[in-house]
Amino acid sequence: MRMPVKKRFVWGAVLSLCALLTCLCLGPARADDPDQSPWPTKEWLASTPEEQGMDSSALAKLVDYGASHGFDSLLVVSHGRIVTEASYAPYTADIPHNMFSATKAVTGTLLGMVYKDGLLDRLDHPMLDFFTDRHIANVDDRKKAITVQNLLDMTPGFDWDQGFEGGRQQSMFDLARSSDWTQFILDRPMSHPPGQIFNYSNGNPDLVSAVITRLTGKLAEDYAREKLFDPLGIVDWHWDRDPQGLTMGHGMLYLLPRDMAKLGYLYLHHGEWEGKQLLPQGWADVLNHTLVNVHASDDPNESYSNFIWVFPDRHVYMMNGKNGQLIVVFPDLDVVVVTTARKQVRYNTLIDAVSGAVKSGSVLPPNPNALGQLASAIKDAAVEKSTPVGPTPGIASAISGKTYKFPDNEFGLKSFALDLTDTHPHFEVEFASRYPVGSSVKYSQPMGLYGFYRKGAPKASDPGIGHITEAKGTWLNEETFVIDAPVLGFGEQQEIILTFSGKKLNLHRTVAVGEGQEVSFDGEQVTN
Repeated sequence: MRMPVKKRFVWGAVLSLCALLTCLCLGPARADDPDQSPWPTKEWLASTPEEQGMDSSALAKLVDYGASHGFDSLLVVSHGRIVTEASYAPYTADIPHNMFSATKAVTGTLLGMVYKDGLLDRLDHPMLDFFTDRHIANVDDRKKAITVQNLLDMTPGFDWDQGFEGGRQQSMFDLARSSDWTQFILDRPMSHPPGQIFNYSNGNPDLVSAVITRLTGKLAEDYAREKLFDPLGIVDWHWDRDPQGLTMGHGMLYLLPRDMAKLGYLYLHHGEWEGKQLLPQGWADVLNHTLVNVHASDDPNESYSNFIWVFPDRHVYMMNGKNGQLIVVFPDLDVVVVTTARKQVRYNTLIDAVSGAVKSGSVLPPNPNALGQLASAIKDAAVEKSTPVGPTPGIASAISGKTYKFPDNEFGLKSFALDLTDTHPHFEVEFASRYPVGSSVKYSQPMGLYGFYRKGAPKASDPGIGHITEAKGTWLNEETFVIDAPVLGFGEQQEIILTFSGKKLNLHRTVAVGEGQEVSFDGEQVTN
């Protein structure tokens, strides 16, 4: 279900020295007054960084870093006050953002609430007990021994390839082709005894979502509305469902950055919200958990617990989604940081930058120059920058408005057309639809030709959330046209390279996901 998106106060466009000084006049809590930390159920309060013991110039550098590293947004909360909030054009903070796998931590949080409500008797309860109505393949003593806690820690022992630290991600492709995801995951053969090996898998949180539904009689999303979203004042969201109609436990939850910060704030306050304990005692004290080492090649200390990534040596933990969707909690510093992005964020760089910006546990002297630097960096981030535009070759008019058809392919791409001579330049792309068989859907996307994006209207065909697309294009050479076409709030940078040769077209699409995903199609012009 899509909740209505409220038009929010867009901080990045108006955060200035005067606004911050106004916040001072309103008397925000000081860094040495922790008992006055507010509850942001209705709205976050704001403060200057110095009032919370942080350095504005250091945060300005972090804002600039985000501009050069694909950030969509940056939000820093210290002692319950927003001290920095930036939105990077063309993204704006009133657009819900896909959290990708940071959603897993929300699923784990809901399981904790189910446990607190007494609907789950113990975390080491055997997982198969919740699926006795299903005929499950490959059942052996190892599969019978899988517990709910094994799912939460990514240690059930299933044979699963998701490409963590390399691999083909074959299990993900196979899952996508399945009409019953729960059954597919349950049927997986075992490769290890449960509890022995960390193996990252979308299947585990999807099973937890199914368990939540079995125990509550509600979809995980509906349980979240009652137990999590409503108490925290989260009213704008969208959460996708699997082919059986269950809430996806592994991802595809869209939240506003400010609401993402509320989740981190709940954990920062030990699972308490407005005087009410929402989570079991100790659940939110992640650094005190029994941790599972993930054996990451770049960080031997990186660990995991209850779908949350933990850096015990840094005293930091995070809810982590691909391409930089992060909710980072610094419990020792009383700080929560949210990033949304279009490429992977370097965790240690972010942790060092935030930790380095904290200069004191008490109020720092006012620093108007540093505050001005921060305001300028935030203002600059919100302004779209033009990109170079190549000269228009003679082939432009010849290919404009022509339709190119593609042979059957696994992505369902049927046709593509580029119209550069229309008063409103655009491209049209057609995809095959599953239902009814033989049908297709066609999208038309406006496109800027002068170095700036043009936005398309939200697509009504996208269930529940109106994806806002935008595009700009330029000629790379005499026969190659390049389209930059991100989807706002989706956290991916998409590039479409069109190479024309006579009546032939090669369409090459690249999406910046990790090392990048590339597909290429050869089409041929048809008579319009």
